[in-house]
Amino acid sequence: MNSARLSMLKFFALLFLLPGLAGLIVSAMVSTHYLYTMPRYPVPEQDRVVPRGIHGQTIYQTAEEDRELNLMEYGSVGVFTLGLCLSVVYLEKWSSSQARADRDERELAEHTS
Repeated sequence: MNSARLSMLKFFALLFLLPGLAGLIVSAMVSTHYLYTMPRYPVPEQDRVVPRGIHGQTIYQTAEEDRELNLMEYGSVGVFTLGLCLSVVYLEKWSSSQARADRDERELAEHTS
């Protein structure tokens, strides 16, 4: 694999990996915020009847809050996983190109001596 393609693969791996990680951190912060601000018992007057377990405690939120947090969490995991897969492919391609360069260098050294 040539250097330009390897650089492109590295770019896309980081393009997905870093925002995915940032999304996971933000969703963890939102969950922690919910833990400290949401009621511990259902409040039907506010439509806070959807339970969510956070760190072993149950809070109650609206269906919209539940949907948004789920979307943030699962989307972040998906983007991070894609970045992780691309990173593994990049590292495999990079290590094989390094091994090929080392082999070529050894062969050149053997032929010159």
